[in-house]
Amino acid sequence: MKNNQIKAIDSQMLFDKGEKIIHIIHDGVVYTLRITKENKLILTK
Repeated sequence: MKNNQIKAIDSQMLFDKGEKIIHIIHDGVVYTLRITKENKLILTK
């Protein structure tokens, strides 16, 4: 990947069908990524 390119991942690749919450572990810390009722993404620690 070139320095000026940013990787894009479709959120459908992260969430299984019907799933609304996933956990992401970064540097040993667990974050929660959720889809809201308004179909927005919220990441919390």
